[in-house]
Amino acid sequence: MAGTPKRIAGPAFIAAAAADIYTPPAATIFTVLKHIHIANVTAGAVTFTLYIGATGGSAAGTELFKLVSVAANSVYDHYCNRRMNSTDFLSGLASAVSSLTITVDGEQNVV
Repeated sequence: MAGTPKRIAGPAFIAAAAADIYTPPAATIFTVLKHIHIANVTAGAVTFTLYIGATGGSAAGTELFKLVSVAANSVYDHYCNRRMNSTDFLSGLASAVSSLTITVDGEQNVV
């Protein structure tokens, strides 16, 4: 049975220091990431790194993307089918504050 499609994060700026983008809602739910959309709203290229792991995580080895550059006034789209358990947080950081806006779509399922 398919889960419930929904926007699970954003649109919001990616912080310049590692911070949570998506927080799991409950121990009885898992989420499947379907689409990550990142928009650069500035006139210069900006990089981002995303992690899956602990809250506020930025531990080496947990990177989903590392130092991906988004050109000025353009977007980066990633389509996937990635399961996030109830203990998995999506966190990330950008090389410049108030530059990259992230929106994450997915499906939430009852365990």
